[in-house]
Amino acid sequence: MNEELFQRTAFLVGQERMHILHQKHICVFGVGGVGGHTIDALVRSGIGEISIVDHDCVTLSNINRQYVATINTKDCLKVDIMKQHLLAINPDIKVHTYPLFYLPENADEFPLHDFDYIIDAIDTVSAKVELISRAKENSIPIVSAMGCGNRLDPTKVQIDDLFQVTHDSLAKVMRHELRKKGIFSLDVVHSIEAPIKPNYFGETLNLKKKPPGSSAFVPSVAGITLAYFVITKL
Repeated sequence: MNEELFQRTAFLVGQERMHILHQKHICVFGVGGVGGHTIDALVRSGIGEISIVDHDCVTLSNINRQYVATINTKDCLKVDIMKQHLLAINPDIKVHTYPLFYLPENADEFPLHDFDYIIDAIDTVSAKVELISRAKENSIPIVSAMGCGNRLDPTKVQIDDLFQVTHDSLAKVMRHELRKKGIFSLDVVHSIEAPIKPNYFGETLNLKKKPPGSSAFVPSVAGITLAYFVITKL
């Protein structure tokens, strides 16, 4: 690996720690507004191997916040676009892509034992609970992103234990579901900002399931915070 690529980070953490990061394999579930920025920051920080899991293709509504989303990448698989981006940063990195929708029904097809850390940046409750449960069962460290929608203030993003989080409806549901599985602690990145009520208009008024509002600020900062947390732990 070209050490000059990571020289500035090595000035802060030392060459020995950089060599440790080069040996680590991280898996990120979700290449959206949060996960895309997480993945980018991990690779720029010197992680040597990464697996990325996401079944989605880029849509125009992703452009306001997602790292992989541009007019030119519309309809492309997010994992494919991200892989190209990562290899352009570091041609020596090992990138494994999995264009699948991780769920309890297919979790057996995706063994977790090869990873040094797992990052949960998905927004489906059943998938999050399954992933966290399996990570805990396999003694693989995991950190999870809570809700970033309907928020604007990036200075309100912080790291806490799930069971200490307030102002987050997703965290409330996750606590309830994880207690059923005997899990009472989980590192999470979340926002302490109270959610903003979305102002729906036009075609969105007729949608049965209305999407949350989003910005370029909170998901990106949450993603970079996830990466920071994992890098410091490793």
